[in-house]
Amino acid sequence: MTSPDYLKRILSTRVYDVAIETPLEWAPQLSKRIANRVLIKREDLQSVFSFKLRGAYNKMVHLPPALLKKGVIAASAGNHAQGVALAAQTLKCKATIVMPVTTPQIKIDAVLERGARVLLHGDSYEEAYQHALGVAKNKKLTFVHPYDDPYVIAGQGTIGMELLRQHGEPIHAIFVPVGGGGLIAGIAAYVKSLRPQIKIIGVEPNDADAMYQSLQSGQRVKLEQVGLFADGVAVKQVGEETFRLCQQYVDEIIRVDTSAMCAAIKDVFTDTRVILEAAGALSIAGAKAYAKQYGLRGKTLITIASGANMNFDRLRFIAEEAELGEDREAILAVTIPEKPGSFRTFCELLGPRNVTEFNYRYDDPGLARVFVGVQVKNREETSVLIRTLEKAGLATQDLSDNDLAKLHVRHTVGGHAHSAKNEILYRFEFPERPGALIQFLKSMSLGWNISLFHYRNHGADYGRVLVGMQVPSKQKIQFKAFLAKVGYPHYEETHNPAYQLFLG
Repeated sequence: MTSPDYLKRILSTRVYDVAIETPLEWAPQLSKRIANRVLIKREDLQSVFSFKLRGAYNKMVHLPPALLKKGVIAASAGNHAQGVALAAQTLKCKATIVMPVTTPQIKIDAVLERGARVLLHGDSYEEAYQHALGVAKNKKLTFVHPYDDPYVIAGQGTIGMELLRQHGEPIHAIFVPVGGGGLIAGIAAYVKSLRPQIKIIGVEPNDADAMYQSLQSGQRVKLEQVGLFADGVAVKQVGEETFRLCQQYVDEIIRVDTSAMCAAIKDVFTDTRVILEAAGALSIAGAKAYAKQYGLRGKTLITIASGANMNFDRLRFIAEEAELGEDREAILAVTIPEKPGSFRTFCELLGPRNVTEFNYRYDDPGLARVFVGVQVKNREETSVLIRTLEKAGLATQDLSDNDLAKLHVRHTVGGHAHSAKNEILYRFEFPERPGALIQFLKSMSLGWNISLFHYRNHGADYGRVLVGMQVPSKQKIQFKAFLAKVGYPHYEETHNPAYQLFLG
């Protein structure tokens, strides 16, 4: 399908039976901070708190009456599910939504309240998707794809139509969150047809960058696994049609990490008092990273706030990460002499900065290792502080970008375990659902002594566990076989400096 075809489809959509034209709002404080004019397209203001109802409704309203009468089915962990449920409620047809068993209850309830039937199946979207396809075939239901469908793409493309109408002045770039690619494909097809000089920049998480890798390789790449913090874009493989359109129209893909998404959530809250979900804040994080990377100043940057279906349990983790994402907190490992007066000297070197965290436990009669969090203005101030400490003879290591330190070590600092011989350290991930931690613990009790264990609920779909085990070198082959059998994604951290400094 060519661009003019999509232009025609977008102009003739039926989305406004259920959707509103969302405002394009100026973000004054964020604009001032990054020295560019940032505008936010507020798709979080839709009745289902995301843009997904546009594509879902446009697909379903164009179905022949006979197919609509039989009913529809979809697979989704959240936003697409609510869009399909609302469309079915409006069109008075039956809808079945297959959701992973890890889906938070708040999202399940939101779908049920719209009158849809919910089937819980599998631990991931991929498992729910495959099950939904099977049910669709057996029950002769129409499958409503979340992104790889021309009607869905056209429905999402109405966002591009609106924002060009709302802002007729020059636009340097439009930043769009990317999962399967339906949103960016629709926006790009419309915008590039009318104002091709505007850059279309996709934004993906570092650990869920299927579109980035696909565009780099020139063909669709299927990721083995994806990070689920931004669950709204946690897609292993982008669509065929969305990939084709992105190859044709997307200028660049920017990737950002979890801390950057958390900082963007805080940025939007500061300007709007609204809390976006992680995927909903992706475009804001991308705009900030892009402006910094290219040294932009005085440009108009449009971002898409794609959704606000936030799991409340995540807010604690987001608040912690936001300061790191904005480089406003430094996490440092500082080695000081173990003698009277050392702490005072160390604190004086920190100056008037606010200390956010301070962990220490006696271990060595000659040296003390301190895990400290300090509020700073930016990364440059962190560098200045490190130079100041090292000039005073205090060896300092920056752990601000060390995931092990941020997720686990800061909560487990308690000293070295010199009696824990042959200790190795691994991170594990497992589907976060009731009873999952107990199942994980049972799977670990296979003969090796557990010398360290840390788990903390981050409100995400996957739990993260840090485990130290005493495994003699002659048993390493058996241990590797155990890792393969246990089946959970795992990463060795034995040589991570955060572990070596504080726990090893």
